[in-house]
Amino acid sequence: MGIDQIKRAVFLDRDGVINRPVVRQGKPYPPDNLAELEILPDVPEALVQLKAAGFELVIVTNQPDVARGKQSQAEVEAMHHFISQQLPIDDVRVCYHDNADNCHCRKPLPGMLLDAAQERQIDLTTSYMVGDRWRDIEAGRQAGCTTILIDYHYDEAELSPPHARVSSLGEAAEWILKQHE
Repeated sequence: MGIDQIKRAVFLDRDGVINRPVVRQGKPYPPDNLAELEILPDVPEALVQLKAAGFELVIVTNQPDVARGKQSQAEVEAMHHFISQQLPIDDVRVCYHDNADNCHCRKPLPGMLLDAAQERQIDLTTSYMVGDRWRDIEAGRQAGCTTILIDYHYDEAELSPPHARVSSLGEAAEWILKQHE
């Protein structure tokens, strides 16, 4: 593929898509440290299939606990290094801000997707956003991606309906690949 060719991508939220979230009172939270990080069972195979089909794989994750002083940036980066060593991930984009920071990169705003698309020459209209929360779906919708919700039935509002609703990244990968048969 030439450097001037546009690519397609699957943008992936981290917690709940790549790794198991910690669920407290119906709401998902990230693992506190690398020792608590557990890659979900069907993730490696799903990512290998998507990569083989020619998709760029880009993690886009909000990690506001850094801004809140509950987690260190070094701990988050250690988790991302581990994930990148285990899985065929092309890029990891992180927003360390909290809502009050009003940054363009914090989902539900599409900044991480738009920045990655520009830098990596990704066509957002042929790309997908896979997430487990309304913020992921809204960011994907605003970026112009097809959106897929991994539905864990969290106790939170759904503001943007996804294009597809599945129960795992494996099912999301199957759905994406069927769109390109």
